[in-house]
Amino acid sequence: MAFKTLTALAAALALTTVATAQSGAEIPLAKKASDGALTWGSCPPIFPGECAITVLHGDPSKPNADVFLKVGPGYDLPHHRHTSAERMILVSGQLRVQYDGAGPSTLDPGDYAFGPAGLAHRGSCVSATPCVLFIAFEGPVDALPVKTD
Repeated sequence: MAFKTLTALAAALALTTVATAQSGAEIPLAKKASDGALTWGSCPPIFPGECAITVLHGDPSKPNADVFLKVGPGYDLPHHRHTSAERMILVSGQLRVQYDGAGPSTLDPGDYAFGPAGLAHRGSCVSATPCVLFIAFEGPVDALPVKTD
């Protein structure tokens, strides 16, 4: 199940997330998580509550999209997986992440984590401030719930 809300968000941004020169080639861009001009949308239903997402670059329905994911203090990201590998850097807050079969890791701003495609995981914003996570997806962006027994 693709992020329908994320795809709608990308469409609403009307290609502002991928800057192109008149020749059709991409041009460089830089964005700050604190930029008030970022367009934040609701997360998909798998992540209810205080969760927002913005597309930084690319089309989330295609490979190689980059996003910021923002969750509130104490927010628990439920057990889920992605069909794509994901590369993450924590921008702000403190986030505890645990991939199935591995011990938990606590990320501080600037810390990197890699999640292989299909490997289930969960997370929790353990700071008193919101957690903002940069995520680069290798394939289309999705999040699939994992049933916990």
